[in-house]
Amino acid sequence: MDPRTTRDLARAAESIRNADALLIGAGAGMGVDSGLPDFRGNQGFWNAYPLYGQLGFSFAQLANPRWFYDDPQFAWGFYGHRLNLYRTTQPHDGFAILKRWSESRPLGSFVFTSNVDGQFQRAGFDADRIVECHGAIDRLQCFKDCGKDIFTADAFEIEVSPETFRAVDPLPNCPRCGGLARPNLLMFGDSGWDDLIARRQEGALSRWLGQLQGARVALVELGAGTAIPSVRHLCESVASASGGTLIRINVREHETQSEHIGLPIGALKALREIDARL
Repeated sequence: MDPRTTRDLARAAESIRNADALLIGAGAGMGVDSGLPDFRGNQGFWNAYPLYGQLGFSFAQLANPRWFYDDPQFAWGFYGHRLNLYRTTQPHDGFAILKRWSESRPLGSFVFTSNVDGQFQRAGFDADRIVECHGAIDRLQCFKDCGKDIFTADAFEIEVSPETFRAVDPLPNCPRCGGLARPNLLMFGDSGWDDLIARRQEGALSRWLGQLQGARVALVELGAGTAIPSVRHLCESVASASGGTLIRINVREHETQSEHIGLPIGALKALREIDARL
């Protein structure tokens, strides 16, 4: 490890040690150490789903609500496989490290994540202290918008053909009208996403931030890229408003302003290295 990174790890540990509150920002890179794909670029996506590469589909083309109109089996083949994958994935040890840091802060912590995989909840984080800014794959909504509230996907088992990656009937359905259900997450070109839960979560985060006047805040941002910069923008904004230190952990895009800390290493390795210094 180069001297600058070693020095920055020590600075990160000092910032967390002295913090009254911790804001955790997480992008797709946070799940890589749990074995989840980060879908970075078409090549990364096609490595995870070679069949779609053979068909010439990009992630953005597949993650589009139009498939629920045109070909529901195809749509639920993609999202059903992801839901099944996330259900069986165990959060890596870095989640436990973050949880321990959070519980030792006098003013606690909050999570802001663009991931839809529910890993923070599975790792034992308080669901009332999590913002899922793009929704969650284990929640569903009626595709026809019949008026049914957002509901859990727990009752549905989705079988996906390994040869065609198409879902097998029956597909998830709305318990109110019986029509097709879709994941309650934000897709590309998606005007139908019901963002009620995300807005409520963001309101809770805003109220928590309002209680931190004069507090020392550390911000740990993990695996959040620039392609969809929701997490980066939130962390930068809170760091600026609070005067807190941003610790940006990102293998490829770790650059940040000089008063903050950029660590060009993976999430789990960085968390373990910082924890060893606390």
